[in-house]
Amino acid sequence: MSNTLQRLAEVIESRKPANGGDPATSYVARLFSKGDDAILKKIGEEATETVMAAKDARAQGDASGLLYECADLWFHSMVMLAHFNLKAEDVLNELARREGLSGLEEKASRKPD
Repeated sequence: MSNTLQRLAEVIESRKPANGGDPATSYVARLFSKGDDAILKKIGEEATETVMAAKDARAQGDASGLLYECADLWFHSMVMLAHFNLKAEDVLNELARREGLSGLEEKASRKPD
């Protein structure tokens, strides 16, 4: 896993209130203290902003805003993963598991809802 992702994951983990994160001084600790609904709401906001930035990049030919919003989405996704005791490495492992599989076959192999 990238050193940047590893360092970020460690910082996020340290911001959990159970690990001494203080909601009064840390944005991430504040998100954790508000619970998963607040974290999930933030993911939705960041996903929407990422989509809008992609549309702007298409229209304007400048992807810098998309890069910024995608970084926000990844960051908040890592907060969500940490909340559920998962890591970016777990996502990378899942992507590695899927490597070489047809996306259509992979989706078809999932259990129906």
